[in-house]
Amino acid sequence: MTIMTASKLSTALTGNSAVAYAMKQINPDVCAAYPITPSTQIMEEFSNYVADGKVETELIAVESEHSAMSACVGAAGAGARVMTATSSQGLALMWEMLYIASGLRLPIVMAVVNRALSAPINIHCDHSDSMGARDSGWIQLYSETVQEAYDNLIQAIRIGEHRDVLLPVMVCLDGFITSHAIENITLLPDEEVKDFIGEYTPHYSLLDTDNPITLGAMTLQDVYMEFKHQQSDAIARAKDVVVEVGKEFEKLSGRGYGLMECYRLDDAEACVVVLSSSAGTTKVAVDELRKEGKKVGLLKPRLFRPFPYREIADALKHIKAVAVLDRADSMSGFGGPLFTEIRSALYELENRPKVISRIYGLGGRDYKVEHAVRVFKELFEILGTGKVDTLMKYMG
Repeated sequence: MTIMTASKLSTALTGNSAVAYAMKQINPDVCAAYPITPSTQIMEEFSNYVADGKVETELIAVESEHSAMSACVGAAGAGARVMTATSSQGLALMWEMLYIASGLRLPIVMAVVNRALSAPINIHCDHSDSMGARDSGWIQLYSETVQEAYDNLIQAIRIGEHRDVLLPVMVCLDGFITSHAIENITLLPDEEVKDFIGEYTPHYSLLDTDNPITLGAMTLQDVYMEFKHQQSDAIARAKDVVVEVGKEFEKLSGRGYGLMECYRLDDAEACVVVLSSSAGTTKVAVDELRKEGKKVGLLKPRLFRPFPYREIADALKHIKAVAVLDRADSMSGFGGPLFTEIRSALYELENRPKVISRIYGLGGRDYKVEHAVRVFKELFEILGTGKVDTLMKYMG
């Protein structure tokens, strides 16, 4: 059922449909894509908007995901507002071009519908794809719900195009769990989205013949490091821009977003840190344990790159035991990628909490409330003994 109010449209959509609808409202100049499960529906629906004349986008059908990102890089370099979507092996095939897009400071926005990387072949959710690209220079936002995926995609335009940033942005949502789940969401009117993102005026353009530039030129030892230093400074500045854009979006929509969500964390002694859809499951476990008088809470990072280490350390400084749940294994033998970031962030605390790593949900393995409760029980044992028996292990 769709309910229309004076300024809002409430409806039920899948995550993929919500992303495609946000892309329609953004109306990018160019979209180059090679569909892959489970993000295929995004491009299917967006191509319908193109065919029906509801957007002015130049939709480029290419022969691979590498070509898709190559076309996005070329279009963005020419001064276009550019978007695309992919998953898993598609993101992996883009690898070379991901670094070029960020190194050339091109604010491309890409929806990444998280799916396990092969081998063996698996089409279901984990975070090995986007976590594998975590150091490619792209800003990364993770989405718990369909509503958040829709809202994040709109905000990503403003974040990436900000003059202090000028970097590409990934908006991540869990494959099938979020991408194919139908949830009630509230959409913004087209005009409000248009006004919020504004017209895109590129800082540089290859087509500006009055002010010629070069993109992708050879650099050697004398200047390459300067380029990377500027890029590093830019992604660090993105943290404040994410907060700033989130506050503006809250004024528009009534939905507030920051760097993370702290759920029942103020007086908590034990905390689970987890990304995306699993945060919703964990919240149910927190509520159940709170009824039993247990002081538990949840921290859900929204921004993973750049990593807001100071803010996370401040949020967790009073916690005694923390479990970091990763839907990917860094294959380092020392826990998942989120775990190593969280543990490093807490290192400078004078009274830092005990921190454990748990790998869960690989290849779409179910993560249920009972699993979250089991993790909290491990944390209760640590609170009782003051010792960590197993730093890292797989769940389930």
